Amino acid sequence: MTPADTGASTTVGAAASVSAPHAPARAAAGDPAGAREARMTPGGPGYRRMSLALFLAGVATFALLYSTQALLPLISGDLGVTASDASWTVAAATGGLALFVLPMSALSERFGRRTVMTASLAVAVTVGLLVPFAPSLTALVALRAVQGAALAGLPASATAYLAEEVTPRALVTAIGLFVAGNSVGGMSGRVITGWVAQEWGWRVAVGVIGAVAVACAVAFRMLLPAPKHFTPGSLRPRVLVRTVRDHLADQLLRRLYAIGALFMTVFGGVYTVIGYRLTEAPFSLPQGVIGSIFLVYLVGTVSASTAGRLVGRLGRRGALYLGGGTTAAGLLLSLAPSLPLVLLGLVLITAGFFAGHAVASSAVSRTATHGRAQASALYQSAYYIGSSAGSTVGALAFHSGGWAGTVGVGLLAVAGVVALTVAGSLAARRTAEAAPAPA
Repeated sequence: MTPADTGASTTVGAAASVSAPHAPARAAAGDPAGAREARMTPGGPGYRRMSLALFLAGVATFALLYSTQALLPLISGDLGVTASDASWTVAAATGGLALFVLPMSALSERFGRRTVMTASLAVAVTVGLLVPFAPSLTALVALRAVQGAALAGLPASATAYLAEEVTPRALVTAIGLFVAGNSVGGMSGRVITGWVAQEWGWRVAVGVIGAVAVACAVAFRMLLPAPKHFTPGSLRPRVLVRTVRDHLADQLLRRLYAIGALFMTVFGGVYTVIGYRLTEAPFSLPQGVIGSIFLVYLVGTVSASTAGRLVGRLGRRGALYLGGGTTAAGLLLSLAPSLPLVLLGLVLITAGFFAGHAVASSAVSRTATHGRAQASALYQSAYYIGSSAGSTVGALAFHSGGWAGTVGVGLLAVAGVVALTVAGSLAARRTAEAAPAPA
């Protein structure tokens, strides 16, 4: 796909030759180094094992990361805290991930994607088994922050692994499957915790999620094929700073980072607050039923896994417009005082978010010409900063203006996605007009 097709600035390709001295050598299909091993393709050797392994990693990541989100009303009641205070159990985890994803990506450049992902999951599941025993909100928030920091080794390393081991044509689909695992983890974690907590309380519920994550982590390590196209990089701070500077200097990457943050602001706000809304009149639903509401995550599984076909039909920017429009429609529909309409609104919000996230994150991997782990890490950092902001601001907006306040925050974020995508379209048009005409 050419820069014009993706909206990438032509300077990205040019920068590759300038940055080559400090960029790790990547095996390519046409290079002698790349001839040593063919990259994985759908139906080819190792592809199914790789897809299942990263799918399970995605399940564990989102199940652990958002294990307290559906339980916030119960945590508020048990610990005697407000909704905005309880929301810090979500914001601390996503904030920890956002802060540590870049350092963890640097470790993956040096020690390997699979090694860092395995270590990250091991620490995260260990902390997950300690979370149920937190004696206070302060201790709970601290453990959640450590858990989020540990999980930081997963997202950027996974997308970098895929960019190196999978053929470019299959990259969007492969990343979509990883994102689909995120949606399944988010859904199953909330559904399981909802019903378990209704019978035995929130502490037992998060303990069950910790045990599920342990099983996913073990299966992940057994299934994931050893990398064949990874070249160790340097841990020197100057190299890392230069790589990060290169990525932040690229206009397309900056737009993609902002788009990921804005999409996640919507999602984090909606799903942090929805439990409180559904426990209130006119709905007054029990905890188990509220947990089952998160079955709509299955819609995200479908929309993320089909993102590749969506980009093939509409182009990257067209897919982002569709994702943003679908999310906005869902937000407006969720204002209705009718449970079926609220559920339909959540379906649209979830479908739009996961499609937009899969498109934006895969575009980052395709755009970066070197330091892919750092490029992905910057996206993930922005993405989870958006999650933390959405959780906190969405809860504050709900406290002051009810559900309409949370929806208002979401609509502002969607407007930002549309504005950034329009800016990308205009930039691509200017690049095409400035290109010399063929002789």
